[in-house]
Amino acid sequence: MFSFNNILHRYIIKQHIAPFLFGTALIMFLFLMQFLINYLDRFLGKGLSIWIIMQVITYQLAWMLVLAIPMGVLFSTLMTFGNLSSNSEVAIIKSSGGSLAYMIRPVIFWGIILTGFVYWFNNYILPESNHQAKVLMSDITRKKPTFALEGGQFSSQLNSYTILARKIDPNTGTMFALTIFDNSKINTQNVINADSGFIRPNSNFDKMILSLYNGEIHQSFASNPKDYRIIDFSKLIVKIPSDDFTFKRSAADVLSRGDRELNINDMQNLVTDLDTTLNLRKNEFIEIVNSHFNFLLKGKATYQGITKFDFKMKDSATNKKANTLRNAELQADFLYSSLLATTNMIETTKKRKNQYIVEIQKKYSIPFACLIFVLIGAPLGIVIRRGNFGVSAIFSLGFYIFYWIFLMSGEKLADRDFLSPVLGMWLGNIVISVFAIFLIIRVNFETFNITAILPLKKNRTNLK
Repeated sequence: MFSFNNILHRYIIKQHIAPFLFGTALIMFLFLMQFLINYLDRFLGKGLSIWIIMQVITYQLAWMLVLAIPMGVLFSTLMTFGNLSSNSEVAIIKSSGGSLAYMIRPVIFWGIILTGFVYWFNNYILPESNHQAKVLMSDITRKKPTFALEGGQFSSQLNSYTILARKIDPNTGTMFALTIFDNSKINTQNVINADSGFIRPNSNFDKMILSLYNGEIHQSFASNPKDYRIIDFSKLIVKIPSDDFTFKRSAADVLSRGDRELNINDMQNLVTDLDTTLNLRKNEFIEIVNSHFNFLLKGKATYQGITKFDFKMKDSATNKKANTLRNAELQADFLYSSLLATTNMIETTKKRKNQYIVEIQKKYSIPFACLIFVLIGAPLGIVIRRGNFGVSAIFSLGFYIFYWIFLMSGEKLADRDFLSPVLGMWLGNIVISVFAIFLIIRVNFETFNITAILPLKKNRTNLK
């Protein structure tokens, strides 16, 4: 067990926490701004309440947190050890007999805690959050924009109704010189003309109440075109269904769950089922090949009860030869189509299996990056000897982009079966771990020449 009673360890942890919280919050803020820029216009144009929009943002914050925590760890570790190095505290600790391993011990413990938290969050909270976000976004997509009319323009926003208001009072909302085309009935068409009117939703917002004054209704019937009616009215109330303008929440199980909406156990069960399916498809492939070899060698095929193709023609040597050739051609075509269909099913099953394995490994590799970034951040912070925000942010962003490229490239290659899913998801961690070990050894034995990479201000002054 690590002890935090040591003053130095408590001092390092204290220096570490504030930059970690700031870095994590900053990355989440950037992710959130990107999300709002891409999607906010889809929400505001549909008359959604602030509560619904806040729910969407809350669900989206889950994946942002998972990606932001490793970045915050790297940023805070760089900043903490950069400050220790620039203030000569690293040199004081080493002169007192302390090693780099001794200094990074508390942040390693901190990295292990964060690794466990991100794993738990990534496996249990994130899948449910992703699923709720998908259901909510589907409900928002189905909702039509808020109903609105413009003077002098036709509006077909309401189902089976087309409304033309030639003039609208912007203060009262009263419409003048109205023409409404009612196609809600199959065999009857109503054209309504009115001098004035207004439209309002009912208390449940599931209907639009259209109040019309001083007009007439022109009715025509498809079954009897000669029957034409004109009905005068002084006041007419028309209730138009507007369910599409009402936001309705769907049940959580209305949509099936994708790979990013399942935890590790659920995906592992699916991988087992896909393995069974894959073995069946492979056995089916072998059975097809064996069946057609039996046909070629013994004159019969047993695959799926098929014997051989038989054509009854006149019993002659020429016709028998034609029958044989025709049977061979049909059997070859059947062999090709059967093998092609089975091969496609095998490839599709393998890709689905790889997608689940990729997501399983991602739930391990991303949390483990918290520990990896501690190992790379501590020696790198000592090497660069800068603890300010700008330098720490630049190096953190560089390593994070490097890691993200490996992660995304590995995922794409693994999904397409060009690379092992395990290697694809862990390659970035492996590469950064090797570089971290190299830096730790060099810094611990003071064999890393910092002036070769980042000359100090004093050295630059001397060169002048």
